[in-house]
Amino acid sequence: MTDDEDSASDEDRGRDRRESGSDRPAAPAGHRHGPDADVGESASADDERDSPDTAADDRDTADTAGLEDDPGSPATGAAPGVPDPESVREDADDDVPEDVRKYDRFKKVDGSQYERVNDFLRERTYITAREWAIARLCADFRTETGVEMTKIGENLPELVPFMTDTYTPQAVNQARASFEEKVRKAGATFLYGAMSDFFTAEELDDVMYEATEVAKFLLEVEGVDLDVEEELAAEDRISSVMREVRAASDELRHDTTTCPECGHEVELD
Repeated sequence: MTDDEDSASDEDRGRDRRESGSDRPAAPAGHRHGPDADVGESASADDERDSPDTAADDRDTADTAGLEDDPGSPATGAAPGVPDPESVREDADDDVPEDVRKYDRFKKVDGSQYERVNDFLRERTYITAREWAIARLCADFRTETGVEMTKIGENLPELVPFMTDTYTPQAVNQARASFEEKVRKAGATFLYGAMSDFFTAEELDDVMYEATEVAKFLLEVEGVDLDVEEELAAEDRISSVMREVRAASDELRHDTTTCPECGHEVELD
């Protein structure tokens, strides 16, 4: 056999060994060769130990076990010792007297600011928004024994939309007394103007018309429905009264005068 033939035979035998695998040593049972061997062993060891994620999942499972059955958890109810907001509101509504809940005046100014209402009144009258509201309430919550000032003060924000603070009975009484004093002074001022011959009959009618319009507007804001015929009839009665006042003032000024303190009549020259 020549060298070429020997070389060809060796190549054929080597190729046969590679194809059959007899050239590679037999691996021990459970052992693998190459870089995959370490990966396989590491993976096997990790499978036997808990990974950090798995341990955390187990802890979360243990911590949340029975949470759905806990009545104090946020998912199922209020925390222990913390009142339910709905029950608080219901209790607050129960504390409000029934006649206060049914009180429906001042609804036309619901949402208005106190300053806005007060500016309107100060431009047209002598009273403030506080005095106006409390005077109205004192007239509406009057009983046989007197005015329910405690009820008015404690429920003032519920009764009047533009009032935001509660009042003591003393503060309610003070506001009512201030209103009465201003009405008396304004009445005396007006009547003096009507009786002093300062205004003509036409001017006095204009004054009365303006005053009547402001008064009607305030009544409408309070919730009073005024019929057109009733308004006209009221204006006619007021005009008639004012004519009588003017006629009486003429007689008083030219004949006699009466002292407002003692009622003594003084003859005028």
